[in-house]
Amino acid sequence: QLQLVESGGGSVQSGGSLRLSCVASGFTLDLYAVGWFRQAPGKQREGVSCISNNGFNIDYADSAKGRFSISRDNAKSTVYLQMNNLKPEDTAEYYCAAGLQCKATKVEGRPYYYYGMDSWGKGTLVTISP
Repeated sequence: QLQLVESGGGSVQSGGSLRLSCVASGFTLDLYAVGWFRQAPGKQREGVSCISNNGFNIDYADSAKGRFSISRDNAKSTVYLQMNNLKPEDTAEYYCAAGLQCKATKVEGRPYYYYGMDSWGKGTLVTISP
């Protein structure tokens, strides 16, 4: 059974940092691209960052560029999202998901997104106070 479990969320003040982890079990993670997504209350889920199976291709949403860094350790079946200089608008439930590739798409009227993800974790909550 394919399973992704996120951890590392919490509450920090604006300007602080968090590192999220996404651990996979039940499948070989190094065959899959992994994306991080987030969903704030009352808003649509949006793509934050995505990394290819071998780590050579990385993409960031504009909101994450310069502040967030995605990485992976396939030997540990884990993908990380290092988040620095956090802002209150980063408050959201953060999810990781696995798919064959990072298909970054921006459709008018919809948030930035990575389509084609097949397996999802249950999320970890990030709360940033002013």
